Amino acid sequence: MLHLYSDSSPNGFKATIALEELSLPYQLHHVRIDEGEHRQSAFLALNPHGRIPVLEDSETGVVLFESAAILLYLADRTGKLLPADPRARWEAIKWLQFHASSVGPLLGQRVHFELFADEPIAPAIERYRRLTQEAFTVLDQALAGRPYLAGDDYSIADIAHFGWTHIARIIHFDFSQHHHLSAWHERVAARAAVRKGITLPAPATGA
Repeated sequence: MLHLYSDSSPNGFKATIALEELSLPYQLHHVRIDEGEHRQSAFLALNPHGRIPVLEDSETGVVLFESAAILLYLADRTGKLLPADPRARWEAIKWLQFHASSVGPLLGQRVHFELFADEPIAPAIERYRRLTQEAFTVLDQALAGRPYLAGDDYSIADIAHFGWTHIARIIHFDFSQHHHLSAWHERVAARAAVRKGITLPAPATGA
């Protein structure tokens, strides 16, 4: 049995979307970050960094944190959500890594400085607005001639990026001027598994 420990967040939604896309049976454990449950000893035993999501596979004994690792594990476990063609497969992995190393962290910092910092720090806000727009431009250009980031095949790369573009829409981080990225976002958002995944364990109301 797969056990997912998660909350309503961009990183958490990546895991729930993937599990719903794959139709895998799993047990969802709601880790309420606002109530400090991610700092309790039982959760820290799974992820000492105290971050969601965490995936535990009771059949294999594998315990994973970091959403990119979870997506790769689920794709490897099922043989799905990664293209079979080697070039397309590595294209998907490349864009997954781009998200993990650039897009996700940049948007996370922008969320902090724009929405949660105790005092506004104008240079930091300007920096992360600029850097996220640059990342959106890169994605927009990549999607100019293809429906998905790996090409014709929907993959874990799309799931990873959608977790954050979904939140970006909710908190009004506008990327509508990037027409290819916006069309891709709507394409992914229309999938039944995505529509369900972003409601688990509850719909997001903020970052």
